[in-house]
Amino acid sequence: MAALVLVIVAAIVLVIAPAGHAAPVDPTPPTDPAAPADPTGGGLNVSINGPDGSPSSAIVTLIGITLLSVAPALLLMMTSFTKIFVVLAMTRNALALPSIPPNQVLAGLALFLSLFIMAPILTDINEHALQPYLNGTLSFDDAVTLGSGPLRTFMLAHTREEDLALMTRAADQANPESADAVNLLTLIPAFMISELRAAFIIGFVIFVPFLVIDLVVSAALMSMGMMMLPPVMISLPFKILLFVLVDGWGLIITTLISSYRGG
Repeated sequence: MAALVLVIVAAIVLVIAPAGHAAPVDPTPPTDPAAPADPTGGGLNVSINGPDGSPSSAIVTLIGITLLSVAPALLLMMTSFTKIFVVLAMTRNALALPSIPPNQVLAGLALFLSLFIMAPILTDINEHALQPYLNGTLSFDDAVTLGSGPLRTFMLAHTREEDLALMTRAADQANPESADAVNLLTLIPAFMISELRAAFIIGFVIFVPFLVIDLVVSAALMSMGMMMLPPVMISLPFKILLFVLVDGWGLIITTLISSYRGG
């Protein structure tokens, strides 16, 4: 057994011994650093326009997403949506129906009526500003200028001079020399004030006949000694009947559309 151990140890020594006495290897000398590459041949390059001069798809997508994010604000401030929605809501309150029709129904009706009224303006913007820009025949700045022209004309046609002067004085600006010199920062709030004023005038006219019905019903209940009976419970069916007989929704929608025909 001792002889076997000696043989194994001798074999291990014979295997390791040549490696321990191996000849030394010279280290590899370091290489010189390479010269920097020419920066003109690479780097980040953002292409705004395509090969035919039209805007690239990435820029069009970015503009589309931006417009979608600000679309609700533009819809409220620069279209007929606010006036239509306020008139429809006041009609609902005049009928003593605070939740019928729901807000979603009124908003949807106001949206489609606004699209119907604004259709010629949107068509003009698409033909003279958007399509030339997408085709590469018009720059972005020129497209914005031409696209804002129809909206400016629409808002000026339905903005009172008193409201425009009010916002001009509030902004501490000089009176504009012409309609083209009106700043959008003063025109937009003046347009909204004029729209709210017109909506309240229409709402007052709508409230008057229903107020007369409430007064007649209240007087009849008082004369009969039925003071504990709510007058609204009796007047509501008469209000709905009157509204249906005169085709109330049709009259209101026709009035709202006609109010923009002259502009």
